[in-house]
Amino acid sequence: MNPVSALYVPGDRPDRFDKAAASGADTVILDLEDAVADTAKAAALDHVTAWLTAHDGDVDVQVRVNVGADHEIRAVRATGAPVGLRIPKVETPEDLGVIAHLAQGLPLTALIESARGLQNAAAIAAHPAVAALALGEADLRSDLGATAEAVLDHARIHVLIAARAAGLPAPMLSVYPRIQDLDGLRADTERGKALGLRGRTAVHPRQLPVIREVFAPTADETAWAEAVVAALETGGVATLPSGEMVDPAMLGRARSILGR
Repeated sequence: MNPVSALYVPGDRPDRFDKAAASGADTVILDLEDAVADTAKAAALDHVTAWLTAHDGDVDVQVRVNVGADHEIRAVRATGAPVGLRIPKVETPEDLGVIAHLAQGLPLTALIESARGLQNAAAIAAHPAVAALALGEADLRSDLGATAEAVLDHARIHVLIAARAAGLPAPMLSVYPRIQDLDGLRADTERGKALGLRGRTAVHPRQLPVIREVFAPTADETAWAEAVVAALETGGVATLPSGEMVDPAMLGRARSILGR
């Protein structure tokens, strides 16, 4: 599966779990961390594990746990549900040692949310339990004290390179917090797509159609990809009807477009 949309749901809102699963999001993220007040975290864990136990597995599910909350990982693992774990504020690969042991094979998404984490992104991506990287853009902005788009672009590219160098998929873009600003969401998602990132997390279902539209291949992209694959069936260098010269180095991008 190559998800392009993921929807966060607060773990203390069990009334929204089934709605999120039916929203069309490729992945549902049940959040035990930032979206839940400290006083509600115990109840949120109970809601999440109860739903996972009863859930029929028709949608990809991840759970974002709290830093140092080993009991949350044990509880999620005990449900037997085939879920992924989102691990916040990872700064070194050593942060994942105990977590990976507790997860017992559940795939980990390491969230890079600080300057130190960004600096160590390649080593974190290389950890054998890590299935994906993700950038926590709000926390990173706070840590850096930066507002310029250039800083965010740098961070996105850095995490992308770390992930791909480790053989991991391109990271998904972080949440766009201005829920009503769909034009802004589209512009920023297109910016991230142009940098090479793949997909985006959302905090409201209304954001999902925009995210899907941005990452769906256009008719021109699909036509180009089909032409490249057809022209390079026998290898070597070929020229498309448009006059563009193509070679096997372009097959990866073409197949990626068709795979969407």
